Amino acid sequence: MYENILFEKVGKIGWITINRPAFLNALNKQTISELNHVLGAISLDGEIGVVCITGSGDKAFVAGADIKEFASYTVAQGGELAATGQEVLFNALEQMNKPTIAVINGFALGGGLELAMACHIRIASSNARMGLPEVSLGVIPGYGGTQRLPLLIGRGRANQLIFTGEMISADQASQWGLINNVVEQAVLKDEASALAHKILKNSPNAIATAINAVNAGFQTQHGLNTEIELFASCFGTKDFQIGTDAFLTKQKANFRD
Repeated sequence: MYENILFEKVGKIGWITINRPAFLNALNKQTISELNHVLGAISLDGEIGVVCITGSGDKAFVAGADIKEFASYTVAQGGELAATGQEVLFNALEQMNKPTIAVINGFALGGGLELAMACHIRIASSNARMGLPEVSLGVIPGYGGTQRLPLLIGRGRANQLIFTGEMISADQASQWGLINNVVEQAVLKDEASALAHKILKNSPNAIATAINAVNAGFQTQHGLNTEIELFASCFGTKDFQIGTDAFLTKQKANFRD
């Protein structure tokens, strides 16, 4: 049914695996569409009480968006890319009526970290690395990263990660509050399942209501709309062309000369 994701029901847990290992599970438009479809089906499935999202293999959760897909986009196309992605996946995931757990089994970069931040809970393997490297491409995070990261770790630390584009370890991410727990990769899925079963002992209606209540305290739609506009504006810049060309040719971008 799906080309880029795998879905399995294990008892009352729905497991979604992003399955593009040759591309480090990078998000493209088709993958985003498939995730939207499966999340919609899960929301209507009365048997599923918790959703776990992970990546295939042992290297990456999601190592960003598929850059070659949008490297030649115009400003208008860049805006549509961000707006559609936020609507059909990232905001939809945050507003799911069932708890979502990001099971981060490796690199979570760019859109991958934004996907994890849209989940309600995040756990990671000890080898995981996280960051928002978009500025190295001459663009900014466009799937909610500029809004959700400061809410999770504070403005100063978020500014540091966004401005430098650097990656941090799972341990550092845990210390900063970006993720809930760090475990060895061999037991990562077991840890996620154990957490899910703790949640499943409780009232589904109360949990769904709690999700709405928590989200109400962090309404970010104005900021998300601004992010979309500014993300799109980057597509018309020389820096965006320099950054994406350098990435696709495996060179180092030089923005200063």
